[in-house]
Amino acid sequence: MERSRKWARDPRLWVEVFALTNLAGLAVDIYLAHMTNHFRHSVEYIPLVFSLAVPLLLVPGILLREVWSRPAAWRVLGYVTGWLSIAIGVAGVVYHLESRFFQDLTLASLVYAAPFAAPLSYTGLGFLLILNRMVDAESREWAMWVVLLALGGFIGNFLFSVTDHAQNGFFHRTEWIPVISSALAVGFLTVIFVIPVDRRYLRVCAGIMFLQAAVGLLGFYLHGVADLRKSAPSLIDKVVFGAPLLAPLLFPDLVLLSFIGLWALSRHLPERANSPAASSTPETVHPAEQPAA
Repeated sequence: MERSRKWARDPRLWVEVFALTNLAGLAVDIYLAHMTNHFRHSVEYIPLVFSLAVPLLLVPGILLREVWSRPAAWRVLGYVTGWLSIAIGVAGVVYHLESRFFQDLTLASLVYAAPFAAPLSYTGLGFLLILNRMVDAESREWAMWVVLLALGGFIGNFLFSVTDHAQNGFFHRTEWIPVISSALAVGFLTVIFVIPVDRRYLRVCAGIMFLQAAVGLLGFYLHGVADLRKSAPSLIDKVVFGAPLLAPLLFPDLVLLSFIGLWALSRHLPERANSPAASSTPETVHPAEQPAA
């Protein structure tokens, strides 16, 4: 019972599980996305194989740290997985843009190129794994970094929503919803790094995050309906060649990461910005790396 309570209060473990499930879950997204051209290029298998292999690296690492008290092995496995994930994400962005953008260098070529923001999911998750090993999870800096990575995810969502829906000229008015919603999330999370905030503001941010989750679930429903109405010989063809079914789920997924960061940050902030506790502690701290405890 005591161990289960300890794990429930360990934000480092939450982030580790978040990164593990997301990297492994990207295998489904990669398979559906690259099936549109039937994995024409062999390099398209790289992220798929990597995502399938991630549990073989991170699950033993979690057990080594949490059960067998071997944090050094957990740290090494995480660094290897994190840096590989970052490399795959950066290479994927270049590869997707190379498909057309670098040839024409126009806004149209950016919109109609392979979704360049999608591989950044690997990059962000890789940084999350490295952060989890370089910065003390009990520190304010760790919480700020988690919020910053969640902010980066919502910036990616904004870009993805704009470029993806611009391909059909925002034919449906509802296609503007994720653009406006992600922009709202970006604005509210950015404030944390610009001016002093308190727990009251974090609760406002939490409310904005609930809105993002609702938008994501709505988008999942609308994409699913659009795919089912699409004329195709089979259900798998409808999903593969229709609206990206899993893309809207990035919103509730990032909400989970945001909640972890906001909860961890709330432990270092006063209830009100002008309270006595606020005067004794700097209220605005920009992320900075420090050795893990």
